[in-house]
Amino acid sequence: MAEKSLHSICRWTFNPGKGGFVPGDMRPEWGGKFGTPEMIELVAKKIKPRLPKNVELGIEMHYDAEVDDNNAAAVADALIGNKLYLAMITPGAHTHFAYGGIASLDPNERKAAEELGTKTVDIAYGTLKKAWHPDIDKAPAFVIWNGSFGYDIATIGIKQMYQNLKESVAGLCKYEQKKGGKLHIGFEPKPNEGHPAMLIPTVASALLFWMRIEDEFGVPRKNKGVNKEFGHSEMIGLDHVYDTVEELDNNMMVHMHLNSQGYNDGIILGGPGKYDIDHGARINGMNVAIAGLIQQAGYARWKGHDMQTRAYDNAEQGIDRVVRSVLSWEACEKAAKKLNTKSLMSALAKRQTAKAEDMMRAAVVAAQNYFDEMYK
Repeated sequence: MAEKSLHSICRWTFNPGKGGFVPGDMRPEWGGKFGTPEMIELVAKKIKPRLPKNVELGIEMHYDAEVDDNNAAAVADALIGNKLYLAMITPGAHTHFAYGGIASLDPNERKAAEELGTKTVDIAYGTLKKAWHPDIDKAPAFVIWNGSFGYDIATIGIKQMYQNLKESVAGLCKYEQKKGGKLHIGFEPKPNEGHPAMLIPTVASALLFWMRIEDEFGVPRKNKGVNKEFGHSEMIGLDHVYDTVEELDNNMMVHMHLNSQGYNDGIILGGPGKYDIDHGARINGMNVAIAGLIQQAGYARWKGHDMQTRAYDNAEQGIDRVVRSVLSWEACEKAAKKLNTKSLMSALAKRQTAKAEDMMRAAVVAAQNYFDEMYK
């Protein structure tokens, strides 16, 4: 029996259409009365049966856009009834606050944003608690996405925004500690969107932020860290393989978002300077390397698929893309396990980099073959 592999599916992937410059009604069956409980049922019936038996599934959702006090009981029952788990919850602050959220210089906005965060903690420990994974080491992530924490004017006020952010997050962490201290709280760095400039734009920024929180406010770093988001590093041309090294070296990878802007597989366009495309996980050398790194580190928490179906996909194609994303990552993990790391390190030590390239290329080919086998 293969080791359990935890993957989480995002509620926001299942939308009727993006709108704007592309159709907003490509998948009408995912609009209207199609809520979070219905999405959970869909994952259980349409996605779970197509995955390897060792894969356990969880669901990710925003409070209060996708789960709130009105539907939380139905959401929890749907998770339990379908043997799925709450893998991640995040305050949907970006849908309410456009002027900095908990970092805002407007005290009224900041207070309201802080209340949204504590309510998110409350619902996780309250109605949704029974849907947590029974292994407490696999408790849900509480992700702080910095879509609100941005600015578009260069002033000395940016320093106060950063200080506000530290104080508010420290307060949130202390509130969560009183509730039980079991959630894994992670920042999701992003260089832009929804503002031209963001607080916490990179992995290094997030690591430094938690160190400052500990130094200034006495918040311990245990169960604190980074939601590893591949695509956000790709968007500004950073090296998400080295990001992985930093996250693991600091014991701060609390959650993962396996997606891609697409530029590094030679097939899908995107990458630095492009907007957040959110393709699913890809089979490529970088992902095989990252899979090997997290295996070495013993990472066994949730691997989320923060992705969007394409603007031209119908519902069936959208479901298939989620399946492909999960299987692509599983294939990269299989290839990483089969890779002869001793020979690889020996080649690198002898400066035989062409041979090392050959080995990594062979691992990518092997991963694609694993994918083909599983996809059948």
